[in-house]
Amino acid sequence: MKLIIQIPCYNEAETLPRTIPDLPRHIEGVDSVEVLVIDDGSRDGTPVVARALGVDHIVKFPNHRGLAAAFNAGIYAALTMGADIVVNTDADNQYNASDIENLIRPILRGEADVVIGDRNLDSIEHFSFFKRKVSKFGSWVVRQVSGTKVPDATSGFRAYSREAAMRVNVLTEFTYTLETIISAGKKRMAIQHIPVRTNPKMRESRLFNNMWDYVKKSIVTIIRIYTHYEPLKIFFYIGSIFFAVGMAISVRFLYYYFYGNSQGHIQSLILASVLLIVGFQIWLIGLVSDLIFGNRKILDEILYRQKQFDLEKEKLLQRFTEQISRKEEFIKK
Repeated sequence: MKLIIQIPCYNEAETLPRTIPDLPRHIEGVDSVEVLVIDDGSRDGTPVVARALGVDHIVKFPNHRGLAAAFNAGIYAALTMGADIVVNTDADNQYNASDIENLIRPILRGEADVVIGDRNLDSIEHFSFFKRKVSKFGSWVVRQVSGTKVPDATSGFRAYSREAAMRVNVLTEFTYTLETIISAGKKRMAIQHIPVRTNPKMRESRLFNNMWDYVKKSIVTIIRIYTHYEPLKIFFYIGSIFFAVGMAISVRFLYYYFYGNSQGHIQSLILASVLLIVGFQIWLIGLVSDLIFGNRKILDEILYRQKQFDLEKEKLLQRFTEQISRKEEFIKK
């Protein structure tokens, strides 16, 4: 049983010396614990610091690609390295590393595919009142659209089983936290959450410029991802609004035509016709989008099986290489 702890990093040379030494290297029920750093195009010597701190693996981007890309690359790299469990944590030492053991327990017991660390947002002192309320409301929205019960959707402290990690496909460029929960919920994965502790704040967030920027990007992300998984429902609701308004105006026109002044009101008839046509067209777009989503499900399954094939091939190649090395050593002796 191998656990790989991945840490997406962007200019974290100052924070890594506080983060990496706290990571557990021995956990009951786990044969080996390795640390993977994903360097997202840092310019402050982050990879050098990571190597000096004894990190086992480093994946380096030549330029800055964003948190979502770093997370995605880390997940795939951990899988190729034979990880049975992948834990993601932040480089700024936000989370108490000793909670990793509790974080992976539900996966070790076979009770969960994904485990999210719940920071208890009300207890985080450096969060402003507004940020707490926004984060709690955002988590509530994610729970509604994903069908999960995760109380802290923006927590980056989370664990994935190998099976769950192989099904992770991040499409957004902003952040992986919201998308992966919605995706896991729609794929009917077993998701649990456990309370975790946090450490004092070391630096400002680099994910967004201000709170309003974060709210705007989060709303766009949730809408986009939910539309990916529920296109027919989304377009049916939108189309129904146009269709309902068109029907209401049509009824008004018919009332005046039969019981009132039958002259005039031609503008209402034209507007009603346009709204009814637009509503119907949006319904058609929903049907087409639903068919596209069906194709996406097939593509997701193909990608999953391709990952299985590639990883199994990599494992066989490693075994073959080890056997050749042993034979060469035996011949030398």
